[in-house]
Amino acid sequence: MTQPFELPHFYTPHPARLNPHLEAARTHSRTWAREMGMLEGSGIWEQRDLDAHDYALLCSYTHPDCDADALSLVTDWYVWVFFFDDHFLETFKRTLDRKGGKEYLDRLPAFMPMDLTTPVPEPVNPVEAGLADLWARTVPRMSMDWRRRFAESTEHLLNESLWELSNIHIHRVPNPVEYIEMRRKVGGAPWSAGLVEYATGAEVPAAVAASRPLRVLRDTFSDGVHLRNDLFSYQRETEEEGELSNGVLVLEHFLNCTTQEAADAVNDLITSRLQQFENTVVAELPALFLEKRLDPTSCAEVLAYAKGLQDWQSGGHEWHMRSSRYMNGGGAAAGSAQPWSPFSLGGLGTSAADLKTALATAGALRLRSGTHLPYRQVGPSQLPDFCMPFTTSLSPHLDGARQRLVDWAHRMGLLQPQPGVPLSGIWDEPALIRHDLALCAAGIHPDATPEQLDLSSAWLAWGTYADDYYPAVFGRTRDRASATVCTERLSAFMPLDSATPPPEPVNALERGLADLWPRTTAAMAPEARRAFRDAVDTMTASWLWEIDNQIQHRIPDPVDYIEMRRATFGADLTMSLRRIGHDRTVPPEIYRTGTLRSLQNAAADYAGLLNDVFSYQKEIEYEGEVHNGILVVQTFFGCDYPTALHIVHDLMTSRMREFQHVATHELPVVCDDFQLAPEAREALHDHVRELEHWMAGILIWHRDCLRYRSSELRHPTGSPGRLAAPTGLGTSAAGLFRSARRSVHRVGT
Repeated sequence: MTQPFELPHFYTPHPARLNPHLEAARTHSRTWAREMGMLEGSGIWEQRDLDAHDYALLCSYTHPDCDADALSLVTDWYVWVFFFDDHFLETFKRTLDRKGGKEYLDRLPAFMPMDLTTPVPEPVNPVEAGLADLWARTVPRMSMDWRRRFAESTEHLLNESLWELSNIHIHRVPNPVEYIEMRRKVGGAPWSAGLVEYATGAEVPAAVAASRPLRVLRDTFSDGVHLRNDLFSYQRETEEEGELSNGVLVLEHFLNCTTQEAADAVNDLITSRLQQFENTVVAELPALFLEKRLDPTSCAEVLAYAKGLQDWQSGGHEWHMRSSRYMNGGGAAAGSAQPWSPFSLGGLGTSAADLKTALATAGALRLRSGTHLPYRQVGPSQLPDFCMPFTTSLSPHLDGARQRLVDWAHRMGLLQPQPGVPLSGIWDEPALIRHDLALCAAGIHPDATPEQLDLSSAWLAWGTYADDYYPAVFGRTRDRASATVCTERLSAFMPLDSATPPPEPVNALERGLADLWPRTTAAMAPEARRAFRDAVDTMTASWLWEIDNQIQHRIPDPVDYIEMRRATFGADLTMSLRRIGHDRTVPPEIYRTGTLRSLQNAAADYAGLLNDVFSYQKEIEYEGEVHNGILVVQTFFGCDYPTALHIVHDLMTSRMREFQHVATHELPVVCDDFQLAPEAREALHDHVRELEHWMAGILIWHRDCLRYRSSELRHPTGSPGRLAAPTGLGTSAAGLFRSARRSVHRVGT
């Protein structure tokens, strides 16, 4: 059978190694699979299928250092998960039986009790029998924290198969961001990361398991594994299984390009994700160890876990080159069957690559991300015809809110330099008027009372001021330590109970938050208050990530950027402003479903990228920023501004279409699955309308305020009529550009 594309030159920086207990694992897995009923008579596999897939080889490559017993157990887990995948395909995907598939999946969590003394149901199929056996053999060696995390990732792996089934049913190809997020759950690499902890004997300490660096290690590992699998499985999935959830197919549709071009783009994304993994290990883990005061043993466990993920990445690639399950012949990846030799560059881990070409490709991507020249002239931001199917009105209290916001900002001290803080004179009254943040609040919350509108306006002003303050005060001076102290102090101004008094505010940022927090949360239930504080903490912590990238002068990886953009934009905070003071009749677990997160993430991505389009000139030409979606796309693809703008606009449109799809097709399924009462369904429908107003209001604000207009960018705070000049480290080259300009471009809209 002719391959649809040539496999690209892979970035494989770490040689794969083979566990010496391979044959023992092969023998054990055959016996175990037969005992569980997975072979002859199952209707799914026979022994020749299991032998051909050779999961023991996969595990021997991906876990090269564990002992024979651990390797056999891990191999059994992989036999089980691949059997589940094929069993679900044959039983439910091919027949499009969503109801039967849900009933099948709903039974499986019962076979993963936290306490092994809890009885489990009697297994009725090989998947249930295998899960019951594996859980009982695995969890005695692991902590309760690991059990919860691994059970959660297993449930995600199983339950999100329904998402794939639904997409096949409606013949829908997901957009790239949607696909990356859902692939992590469906593809199972986060689940594999949990088994890395078991096989290496290095549990991730609970104190850091939920931190950004550990999350990024898991996510980059997962994306590398899944996208690599997509390249190798494209032919089987698209030609034999009718699969629509494949990264190559997703980019083929989104970029409207050839299959080969899509495959090459997927490979570039794999490279970018692996380089993000490396950057996180080197740049973020040491700071995390200090911040959490981890003891040497815990630090060693985290590093052993990271090495285990690295081993899995290299070993998984080598297994794909050998397994009969995948397309792996010809092209740049040919010739991998040769034995490994320490004296040869053609051994394991390098056999799939023309080393010189692969390293050159990876190096070019890394070079582009670190050699951006700031403050270059880009001209007025180009505005496409935005896809906005929703409308909103403006609050009738807008004019009064505008004046009251100016008064509030003066009282808080936002409109003057902070005593003893260089570069802190970032706003004055004319600047606040140009920003017109009350307009944004009036569109987001058109039916607000005057008091509600004032509160929303003040939150938007505080968040925007803080977003300007961090790069100006801490970013230009590369003062990460002071930024960290500032962030920690801000959190202290959001106590969860009245028994914990906040500290005395010492600057405008603290004074504003100290004023807003009690006014906002006085009537909130404890759970809502905690969620609101988490939203603010997430936003302020994301600004530290931006400062880290400024210090490294590094343009972010595309996936990391999109996911962090939701936080830097303050999406969770600003979305919640509309709901402050509302009684909610929707059960909290509904808001934790993948469907609701998909809905909110789609809206957040649309709004964040919308801001990037409007702010491109402001951020690139006047502020020397490295955090802009258009710049990220330019860097990743090596393309010009118009091409990157076109790609970003297409992504915005696809995220908007996804929002509509989720609201129309997936939310009703959630309502049915949870058997929601009519009032809860209506509240959920209201939440959708709130998000529609949120997106429409943000577009109105960007179009009508003066914050991003080219003519206004040349008016720095307090000095109208003078060209704004960048200051601080790394800005000397900007003067060369400015002195060479022949004219200053203006835009009237």
